[in-house]
Amino acid sequence: MVQEKKIFVLDTSVIIYDHNAIKNFKEHDVVIPITVLEELDNFKKGNDTKNFAAREFIRYIDKISGHNTLQDWVNINGKGHGLFKIEMNQKASIDSERIFGERKADHRILNTALYLSEKYPERKVIMVTKDINLRLKAKSLNLISEDYETGKIKTVDELYTGRTMLQKVSSEAINEIYDKGFCETKSIIKRGKPQANHFYILKNGQKSVLAHYNPVKDNLERVKKISAFGITPRNAEQAFALEAIMNPEIRLLTLQGVAGTGKTLLSLAGALEQRRNYHQIYLARPIVPLSNKDIGYLPGDIKSKLNPYMEPLWDNLKYIKSQFGEKEKEFKQITEMVENEKLVVCPLAYIRGRSLSNVFFIVDEAQNLTPHEIKTVISRAGENTKIIFTGDIFQIDTPYLDTQSNGLSYLIEKIKNQPIYAHVTLEKGERSELANLANEYL
Repeated sequence: MVQEKKIFVLDTSVIIYDHNAIKNFKEHDVVIPITVLEELDNFKKGNDTKNFAAREFIRYIDKISGHNTLQDWVNINGKGHGLFKIEMNQKASIDSERIFGERKADHRILNTALYLSEKYPERKVIMVTKDINLRLKAKSLNLISEDYETGKIKTVDELYTGRTMLQKVSSEAINEIYDKGFCETKSIIKRGKPQANHFYILKNGQKSVLAHYNPVKDNLERVKKISAFGITPRNAEQAFALEAIMNPEIRLLTLQGVAGTGKTLLSLAGALEQRRNYHQIYLARPIVPLSNKDIGYLPGDIKSKLNPYMEPLWDNLKYIKSQFGEKEKEFKQITEMVENEKLVVCPLAYIRGRSLSNVFFIVDEAQNLTPHEIKTVISRAGENTKIIFTGDIFQIDTPYLDTQSNGLSYLIEKIKNQPIYAHVTLEKGERSELANLANEYL
């Protein structure tokens, strides 16, 4: 039975999320409303990822159109793909601008989808958008509307945590880990092999030990609660995180957890402890303006505009400095590193196009990145570079990402079990009793 060819109408949010989106609808046809091209034209200038996505998509459309006009259906590159066109018409029997009482780009895009559903009554026309409210508006107009699913993980409930507690482990195995520092994996894990760099809490009654699976040696090695630049782990999760931060064999690390679990603090402390091994330490975060306003509306020069977004990172640095007196060498070292730009706190957009060699790179609030942005950051890594992504997938500040489609969730799901990668989910808040109370009850 031949599958019916559908028509997918893409919103601007889909292109910004994935500029290769039109290649991912197999044999089905794809339509871009002219309003989307107008919006992409507004996005094309700038150095942000959305600007890059807009430019790349526009170049791709120009390439596949060739000498044809985009009023006609043209082939999407690649075997087994459908056709593509730009749709100018926005006149349908139902006018969404009149229904919703406002002239705006979203309503013109809806009108295009309504027009197509009337022009092709024998075919299924589907509106695809990352904008939840636009999906709801489409459905209220009797249009089929879907989220763009490519790059979206199946379920957050099953997202890899990076750690496991095993009860009733033999006392002999626990003693062996304490005595020798390791034991053979098969003496504890009877079937199969653990995920690379997985962490374990091994227990037998009151006796317990923390362990890490070394994929190269195929051993379970003891994890000790070590300190880094005055910061000491307060629980098993933090001990696992710091172990991975300090492990030179692990070049890529993700730390996921709610506010106050110590993700950024531990990463920064570990980086400072290893400062001699790297040329620079970068601490960066994506700029997500409040209320989706551009930072241009803030007063002052560029440094003044960015300071409010960078302040949480400086707070972590100040906390580490507070562990030492002003005359202690560690306190002076941090001050000198900042002054000499050996330690740099900056917006993530500033590293676009750079090759990050011999760098310890910490990306905070990574849940606000798309999968493509995550890939862009990692692809910048040169020799002797370590990258740590930290974030909370339940605290997303961008309108077109959710717990399943953000870059942090995507990275955790797709790259687990790689020998140079580790992940730890931190659940226990250690900021204060008051912060824990808010996380648990509010």
